[in-house]
Amino acid sequence: MAGLKAGAPTPQSITVHGQSRVLEVVFSDGAAFRIPFELMRVYSPSAEVAGHGPGQEVLQTGKRHVTLESLEPVGNYAVQPTFSDGHGTGIFSWDYLYELGQRHDELWADYLARLEAAGADRDTPMPAKAAHPSGSGCGGH
Repeated sequence: MAGLKAGAPTPQSITVHGQSRVLEVVFSDGAAFRIPFELMRVYSPSAEVAGHGPGQEVLQTGKRHVTLESLEPVGNYAVQPTFSDGHGTGIFSWDYLYELGQRHDELWADYLARLEAAGADRDTPMPAKAAHPSGSGCGGH
């Protein structure tokens, strides 16, 4: 399972900053990251967002103001956030949190480019699940 690589940095502290909507994580190698909740939400490792394989990702829109409702530990290798929009199935391993922090600028630019390509922006509401094939399970169309 991701998050269990031998010698990989592990969090020394995790702080939820509700006002600024960022998760601050300080790792054992001295790296410290402030990861926006919006970035976490749009890059959630859940099947609902990431799909079941390459090319099945679902662009998340309307997540500018998303907040964290809770952040629960998962064993000794991850946390599972529940976001204010009800999404709560993504498990963020220490490795994945480190990657989000380390690649923040690249991932953010990619997110904005994908929104623009889709004719959407950070405030465009997500399509209703009934009209969204990936919201109906693994099979789709």
